[in-house]
Amino acid sequence: MKKLCVCMLASAIMVSAGAASGFKLETNNAKALVNNSKSAYLMDFNSGECLYKENETARMPIASVCKVMTLTLVFDAINCGKLSLDDKVVVSDNASGMGGSQVFLESGCEYAVNQLVKSIIVCSANDSCVALSETVAGNEETFVAQMNKKAEELGCTDTLFANCTGLPRATQYSCAKDVAVMFSNLIKYEDYFKYSKIWLEDFKHPEDRITTITNTNKLIKKYKFCDGGKTGFTNEAGFCLASTAMKNNMRLVSVVLGSGSSDDRFNSTVNMFEYGFANFKNKIVLDKDVTLNDEFFISGGKADTFPVRPERNAYVFSAVDKTPEVSYNVVAEKVKAPVTKDQVVGYIEVYKDGVLVDKVNVVAAENVERAGFGDYFKQITGNWAI
Repeated sequence: MKKLCVCMLASAIMVSAGAASGFKLETNNAKALVNNSKSAYLMDFNSGECLYKENETARMPIASVCKVMTLTLVFDAINCGKLSLDDKVVVSDNASGMGGSQVFLESGCEYAVNQLVKSIIVCSANDSCVALSETVAGNEETFVAQMNKKAEELGCTDTLFANCTGLPRATQYSCAKDVAVMFSNLIKYEDYFKYSKIWLEDFKHPEDRITTITNTNKLIKKYKFCDGGKTGFTNEAGFCLASTAMKNNMRLVSVVLGSGSSDDRFNSTVNMFEYGFANFKNKIVLDKDVTLNDEFFISGGKADTFPVRPERNAYVFSAVDKTPEVSYNVVAEKVKAPVTKDQVVGYIEVYKDGVLVDKVNVVAAENVERAGFGDYFKQITGNWAI
């Protein structure tokens, strides 16, 4: 194992000492940020670090925020090739007959998965949820079992699903912390953001019938840094919201549950986002577009070494008044030619104050061809005197 020169990125790890305008760092009482809500949680998306919490593990109904897990299983199915956004789904009588928020699907008619996903993200369509649950798992009951299994895999120990829509059930609950974890997992899918920022759109049914759908997440219009979220409301659950916002390389995830009004949930969320952006920073310490100082050795190649770079960006999260100590360990695999550009050839560990916070693959920055006879001959004769 060899250590990467920390000076390589010294300028990237300095954290600004000046907080942006907004809530001061000294604000440690969640009730000062969250208005008339039973539970709240604010976390950094990349590191998973908690910035703020209030009654975060209390089990309570979350209404349609349940659809965060419904969407997760759908995107999982798409990611593994079981489902495609272009696939057609035939809507059952059961799906078309769902109550609550819906897009009024017609029983027996075909709809693209793309349409159904969009309607869930934008307008929280219960009928689309059931249609997709039946497509992915055969029936809603089996799909719900998969939802609970996924929650367990994510470490969400205070969550239990009873349906895929969030319609009231006595045996269904979650908590603010678990919702933040589940929503963070959902937004790892880039396709989610194709739909989450839609404000108003016409949903087209067979025979040209149209249902106009409007985004239930009003922060898409009211808060410029917000680019995604899932609302929920029932009399039992109150007003709920899981949402995300991005500013200056830092993505935050916020959850409020049991708010007394719709305005309360949106205002509380903005307060938490503003607090997070004012008092914390996410600084880039590895840039996927910048090669590392150290080159890797290769055997059997036209060259003895080749340049490498991180496969993705890496960030170190901290308060704005802190300057964390960042160090690295680079591990190189034994590499034989040929090597293709972007091939994984090792990894780099990122440490913050001595604690491992990230592990990033290292990839070749260029192709390296296998040495031929002529190359070996040159290596043998290269030092001969003439």
